[in-house]
Amino acid sequence: MQKGIQVLLLALLTLVGGSAWSAETDAGPAAYPPVPVEMELKKLSGHVYYVQGKAGTAVDNAGFISNAAAIITAAGIVVVDALGSPSLAWKFRQLLKKVTDKPVVKVIVTHYHADHIYGLQLFKAEGAEIIGPAGYSEYVDAPIAQQRLAERRKSLAPWVNEKTRIVEPDVVVDRNTTLKMGDVTLEILYLGTAHSDGDLAVLVKDDRVLISGDIIFEGRVPFTGNADTAHWLAVLENLDKTGLKALLPGHGPAASDPAEAVKLTLNYLRTVRDAMQRGVDEMLSFDEAYEQADWSEFEQLPAFDATHRRNAYGVYLSLEAASLGQ
Repeated sequence: MQKGIQVLLLALLTLVGGSAWSAETDAGPAAYPPVPVEMELKKLSGHVYYVQGKAGTAVDNAGFISNAAAIITAAGIVVVDALGSPSLAWKFRQLLKKVTDKPVVKVIVTHYHADHIYGLQLFKAEGAEIIGPAGYSEYVDAPIAQQRLAERRKSLAPWVNEKTRIVEPDVVVDRNTTLKMGDVTLEILYLGTAHSDGDLAVLVKDDRVLISGDIIFEGRVPFTGNADTAHWLAVLENLDKTGLKALLPGHGPAASDPAEAVKLTLNYLRTVRDAMQRGVDEMLSFDEAYEQADWSEFEQLPAFDATHRRNAYGVYLSLEAASLGQ
């Protein structure tokens, strides 16, 4: 009788212990309203798979505008970035189940912006360790984090809702770090304050694939926001592309020619900074500086109308402040 009770208690404990996985990852529409978007899992190399969001504003395509990657190793799956809603992360996770039955054991967050982090809670519930960059707290602890989440609960409802939360990292990376995962070696590259308050990139050494996060945008106008564009530019100029076979940017298609893929973001940052610097040097208003600049190289790119003028204004303000010693 006592043995029977022990078996029953063990079964109940197992059920409770496994509830996080079933409730958070396998419940599907019951836990995460399905997103009406196409999502294709693409193979980039021997170990790397990814999904590619469409170019657009943050609330276009049900929020599926950024990329996420999965590195499948003998020790489990390492996900890089978690997409813009728990529902998108759930859909990504179901695609991964079609190619491997291994668990997600780690998630590397290239930077803390909404379109890359709202899916973290799903992987955290699976038991994954979350790895993020030093500087992440500048976003998380600022009012903008909760303001953005509140806005997305409206603009991306029901996929972002009252159950959606911001998950902070378990491990914070503040220097280049080697991570050995079974048969795969990863180099987590700490890039400092570039596109965001803290940026990481991931080099899959065995496959010679770089997962860059948002320091590189491919096929669309980058989003600069309040970025340190001077440091961002320096990061790109010093990025070692030697021997890379492929590059997966934070937004846009994967590139088999990494050097070429870097050019768009590099040229964009140079052009905007040069144009706005001329305006500041000549004591022009922002409107005057903007109208006098030649934007023809980028006008036909996706997200130009939605993003570019705000980018230029942010750069103008930062350069103006620098000229005043602020």
